[in-house]
Formats: sequence, C-alpha cells, structure tokens
Amino acid sequence: MNRLRIRHITGYRYEGEVQASYNEARMLPVSSEGQFVLHSSLDISPVSSSHHYVDYWGTRVSSFEVLTPHKELSLTATSLVEVRARDHAAHPIDWEGLADASAASTSYVEQTKQTKLTAPADDLAELAASIAARHASPCDAALEICEEIGRQVEYVQGVTGVQSTARESWRGKRGVCQDITHIAIGALRSVGIPARYVSGYLHPKPDAAIGETIAGESHAWVEWFCGDWRGYDPTNLIDIGERHVIVGRGRDYNDIAPLRGVYAGPFGSQLFVKVEITRES
Repeated sequence: MNRLRIRHITGYRYEGEVQASYNEARMLPVSSEGQFVLHSSLDISPVSSSHHYVDYWGTRVSSFEVLTPHKELSLTATSLVEVRARDHAAHPIDWEGLADASAASTSYVEQTKQTKLTAPADDLAELAASIAARHASPCDAALEICEEIGRQVEYVQGVTGVQSTARESWRGKRGVCQDITHIAIGALRSVGIPARYVSGYLHPKPDAAIGETIAGESHAWVEWFCGDWRGYDPTNLIDIGERHVIVGRGRDYNDIAPLRGVYAGPFGSQLFVKVEITRES
C-alpha cells in the first residue's frame, strides 16, 4: 500500500483585469475501491465562496464564482490518499453475456455510445474488430486492444490539445495520455465493450523513496466493463495499481476536466499547471 500526497496547482493568468469569473473544479479524489482519502482540500485565490457537490458521474465538484476584479485565478488542491493494489480477477462472461449485461443498466449503456472525442477512425475500428474476433473473452480482447494502441501511439507532448479527437490522434500516432485514452475508449466501444474515461494522477517513479517529492501531472486511463469494471493504463502499458489515484470518471475528457469556467473581461488567458506527488509511506 502507498500513501501519496498530491499537490495540484492550476489556474489562469488573464491578459488584463477580469471583473468576474464563474468556474467548476474537479480536482479532489474520492474514497473508492482501491483508495481511501485521508485528507483533501481546495484553496482558491482570490478568496471565493464555493458550493460542493458530487456530479452525475460520481466526481467531487467545487463550483465557485469570483466577483472582485482579478488578473489571476489560482487553485491549489492538496490530497493525502492511501492506495492499494487493485485485483484484476478473470471474468468468465462471453460476448453474448456481455451484450445482455450491457443493455441491462443505464450506467453501461451510456458508456457504449461514441462521443465526438472518442469516435474511432475506420482503420482503428477494423483493428479492434480483428482482435475481438480472436477472443472468446471480451475482457481478454479489451486488454489486447489497449495494449496494441499503447504500442502504436507515441507519447508526445504539445502535438494535440484538449479538444483533439481520437481520429486526429490516431492518424498522427502521437499524443498524450488523454488522446491515447480516447483512442482506446473509441476502439473498445466500437466492438460493443462499454468503456469510460478515468482522470487522476500517476506517481511517475515506481521506486521513489519515502518523503521524495516528484514532479508529476494529471493522468488519464481507461476502464472497460466485462462483467465488472476493469482498469488499464494504455499510455504506460501497465495495470492500475498503487501508483494510480482516481479523481473521477466520465464518457470522455469533457465530463472530467480539472478546471473550466467563463469570465467577464479582456479576451485572452494562459493556463498554468503544476503537480507534485510525494510518497509518504
């Protein structure tokens, strides 16, 4: 078991003085299977009143408005989380059983529909179909699909943006974890496997010493349903384990963006992000 402290600083620097801004933040993890939140807090500057709730997808949301003039908006989310290794038990469900189970609940049906960000290119859908045809188990097929995508798509920063689609990223075979996750979700959904987007953090150094602070970043990976939800990190070609901290889930990135909002003031802003992760035990 790992105990991880995460400090995530983000916000906007505006081109001039903003009169007011209205925002939502999804930056604080929740206790769930495999992780237990010991402490979490969100500090907002300028000081603002905020409303906290859990959204439709089960993610903690801080909704707030800043009604005083400001040139910068800054948020600092601090969390201390105990993370355990996740079990990845075999699921004996077959394709017919998966189709029946997927149609039985709204939570699964909603994760079978493609979005603008996940819709796959034709050749990717064909690749996924050819892999699925080789497996009697949807879970085994899903794992091979994600592994193949992780092998083919190179992790490169700066070549895509938050609204880049799976089609665009697959065409270039380059992108970041968000893009690779969208590609994997689209491929899985194309063969009838419900799949969802997971946002959180990954401690980037497996052998980090206790007390060592590492520069990190927000991370994304995929979960698919094959009798139960099963997570996998196609960017790093690893199972979800005690270095992964979950913040939230959704259909794609748009359901789980860490910070979004609108403001009244001069056009133009610059996003800044800094993440630090410390292993405490």
